[in-house]
Amino acid sequence: MATCYFLQPSEPNKPALKNVMGKAKLHVFFLLFLILSSFCESNDQLTQANSLSPGDMLISEGRAFALGFFSPTNSSKSLYLGIWYNNIPERTIVWIANRDSPISNHSSVKLTITNSSEMVLFDSEGRSVWMTANTTTTGGADGAVAVLLDSGNFVLRLLNGTVVWQSIDHLTDTILPNTRILVSSKAQVVGRLVAWKGPDDPSSGDFSLGIDPSSNFQLFIWNGSLPYKRLDVVNEVLVFGGTYQSTTTSVMSQYLYDRGDELYYTYTYTYTVSDGSPYTRVLLDYRGNMSLWNWNNTTLSWTVVTAMSSYCAIYASCGPFGYCDYTEAIPICRCPDGFKLVDSLNLSRGCQRKKALRCGKDNYFMTMPNMKVPDKFLQIRNTSFDQCTDECSRNCSCMAYTYANLSSAGGPMGNTSRCLVWTGDLVDMEKVSVLTENLYIRLGESSVQKNGELLKILLPIIACCCY
Repeated sequence: MATCYFLQPSEPNKPALKNVMGKAKLHVFFLLFLILSSFCESNDQLTQANSLSPGDMLISEGRAFALGFFSPTNSSKSLYLGIWYNNIPERTIVWIANRDSPISNHSSVKLTITNSSEMVLFDSEGRSVWMTANTTTTGGADGAVAVLLDSGNFVLRLLNGTVVWQSIDHLTDTILPNTRILVSSKAQVVGRLVAWKGPDDPSSGDFSLGIDPSSNFQLFIWNGSLPYKRLDVVNEVLVFGGTYQSTTTSVMSQYLYDRGDELYYTYTYTYTVSDGSPYTRVLLDYRGNMSLWNWNNTTLSWTVVTAMSSYCAIYASCGPFGYCDYTEAIPICRCPDGFKLVDSLNLSRGCQRKKALRCGKDNYFMTMPNMKVPDKFLQIRNTSFDQCTDECSRNCSCMAYTYANLSSAGGPMGNTSRCLVWTGDLVDMEKVSVLTENLYIRLGESSVQKNGELLKILLPIIACCCY
């Protein structure tokens, strides 16, 4: 509980205070010191012996985050329990407990820990509007304590140290750095990152972020149950290049951790030039845009580092075999060499081959560098580049492949390489300047001319068979 005490003279004592100030300068300095350095008792813990009410706050030990009650706007009567940054002037909410159950009457509202070691939020009528779904209550008879950490995580643990609930397992619209997020589990239902419904409405919106159920190697932004945007396929370790302000180079690294029956996502943000790393956060906004933000201590505002906000970022917007070219000033849909637009007035219909493939004939594999690879792939683990090439070239149904050597990446999932192959239309491709891979696309004989930008590889068809 954060309780601040300010030494102030009561109304009847004001004349006495003036007399003291007039008599002795030392007294003035002493009183000013007491007032200006009024002490705050900052508590990062909630116990069964106390409760949290509107106006109270928990503040993490390093004073990075605060937990308390807030309303989205000054005119709003809805009250929420949330976590926000404590040391910046712009209140930025990173987590909300009762986002879909706002409280309208603010009196007698309290957050408590019950005798059964559950954390419960009660409204003014004494009704439970939100509570923790503890993973275990073993040993809970001795009590529990909730702690707000400097990572922004709010943890409920038993007195024996067992964590029975934590806020990072129940995200809202924000991911904080160095936080391990459960994205897939065979033992439990995994939630998603869910955007706000509107700029001032924190209730659950239409857009969410979650793992691809058919593959544990990519995350999707979903619009309801439909794919809206797709993140890059994970190479176990992915590195984004970015800039903060105009002089400091920064690196964002994403990881997927495979723990047998569970899969975790995390990201780190590191500065190659030490200037006091600012706050960073990944936000999924109410419009379905996912972006990385830095806090700028000079302008005292949030700055977008990178964002998925263009038309091309929408899933399959360029159609089958089409790709979004992000290397242009304005991203635009294009066709690979050897393909042409199906309909120049409707780019979402995609591209078609200029020359049809014929099984048993020599086909080209054209190299497309700097690509975000397509969706709907098959994975072959721990093969060489030649084996990956052979796997695709000897099967007439294979339309493309890509290969990544992971032996030096130090990936947490333990694979030395990753071979992906595609047996159908190539959907949702992008040409980008970071996170790049070479994509090898099968073309019919003489479909393209040699040029300096794209490399052709002539590979014999060893056998004609399908996956």
